[in-house]
Parts: sequence; C-alpha cells; structure tokens
Amino acid sequence: MTEGATADSPVRRPVRELPSALDRFEELEARLAGRIPAIFLDYDGTLTPIVARPELAILSEAGRDVVKTLAAKRPVAVVSGRDRPDVEKLVGIGGLVFAGSHGFDIVTPDGKSVDNQVGGDVTGLLDRVEERLSALIGPIEGSLVERKKFSIAAHYRLVADSDYGQFRQGLDTVLGAFPEIKEKTGKKVFEYQPRIDWDKGKCVLYLTQALGLDGPEYMPMFFGDDVTDEDAFKVLQTIGTSVIVSEPADDTTERTTYAHFRVYDCEQLLELLQKMTPA
Repeated sequence: MTEGATADSPVRRPVRELPSALDRFEELEARLAGRIPAIFLDYDGTLTPIVARPELAILSEAGRDVVKTLAAKRPVAVVSGRDRPDVEKLVGIGGLVFAGSHGFDIVTPDGKSVDNQVGGDVTGLLDRVEERLSALIGPIEGSLVERKKFSIAAHYRLVADSDYGQFRQGLDTVLGAFPEIKEKTGKKVFEYQPRIDWDKGKCVLYLTQALGLDGPEYMPMFFGDDVTDEDAFKVLQTIGTSVIVSEPADDTTERTTYAHFRVYDCEQLLELLQKMTPA
C-alpha cells in the first residue's frame, strides 16, 4: 500500500518519485507476497509505443511472444480504449480476455461476451456527436476523428500549434451541444463517451469478480501509461499493484500518478513481464 493511502483516500505521487519496477523488483515481489498476479494490460503506449496514427501501433513479434508466454502461466486481460475487435486483432493472441472501449465491450477467451450492463444502445447519440465533430474539426489539417463502438476519439498529435485553438473551440462546441457525453483526456487525444459511471478501474474490479480472480490467492496488477489508466491505478492502490510506463522526459513535468512502480518504455515493460513469468 502506498504510504498514507486508504481505499477511501488514494494518494497521488510525482511520477519521478516512483521506484523502478525492474531495479526494485524485490519490492514488487514483496507486494505480491506469494499471490498469483492477475495481469491487466493497456495497449497503446504500454505494449506498443505511442505513434502518430492509431493504425501504426503494431505489437512486435517479440512482444507478442512475451505476452503469449506469460498468458500460458498467468491470467492476462487486455483493457484498451480501442474498439475490442481492433485491439484483439492487433494483439493476435488467443486465450486472453479482451476489454475494449475502456471496458464497455468485454469478451472472454471462449468468445463469450460479458454483459456489464452499462453500455446500452448509444449508437444514435454517438452518430450525432461524430457528425458534429467531423464538421467542426475534420477540416483542420492533422486532426483525426476516430469512431469506436462506445466512444469517439479526437486526435490532435499532427495538428499544428497555430490550429489548436480552433480545434479546441470545436470540441467545446460539441461538449456544449451534447450534455449526455463526457470528455476524457489522453496523450494528444480527447475521448468522448456517454456520461455513464464506468471506466478502466471499474472494468478491472468487475473482471476480477466475473473471472473468479478476487480470491485471496490473487493480486490484480494493472500496467498502463495514460491518463485514462489512472482510474485503474487508483482502485488498485490498496488492493493490488500498478506499474506506469512513463518516459524520463516526464520527470521534468508535474505529472502525478496513483501507480506504485514505473518503467520507462515498452521495452522495459516487456522485460518486466518476462521477469514475472514463471520458469
């Protein structure tokens, strides 16, 4: 448990103060205390580096081998903001649990959908939001409106600084027109979801129960990099363990996190997963 943290009052710390999960691996093992880690993995920025466009985030064969080997020994789920079929195809490993759209869309290894009863039919709402976003920010060079089943992402990684004001104004216009949606911030992206009380943290808690991983012999572990992953870090601060993928450049910012440990990049994350795989 993070010092001073309780289930009702989790504590954020500067990322630069977090111990390295590789250099201080014995501390991570001590937290596990002999329990079986139930592994929950983000995709973009965690298993793969952040890239200019979503379709370019390809999991390396070496990375795929690491995750596949780990999944043969430990329960593994991928919890991504991407559409579930998209991330399932990109990972390309059978036998995993896949939760797409921040946990709105869940499928078990046997191909069965898990009904978390929070999504509902939001197609019509998202159709209208997508149409308005495309009209307002679509003409801005470098912008990208990415439609998903349960959300819409507005990417601005390739938008010029001089055009960002217009981009942000368009987003604010849409938010004002659709009070039924909420905005979540990510790395050079804003995500628009139905205003429903659901996030990656609630998804992880739900999956631990639905998959029988909430017993005392298990410890849930979440690995992620972005702002949306903080919801999972937060709920696991007292009952699990979390590792943030955060590059050294983040040490010069004021970024804080609910995570317990850090690695610097995807390569270190894969090295850590290898160390956690039983012989």
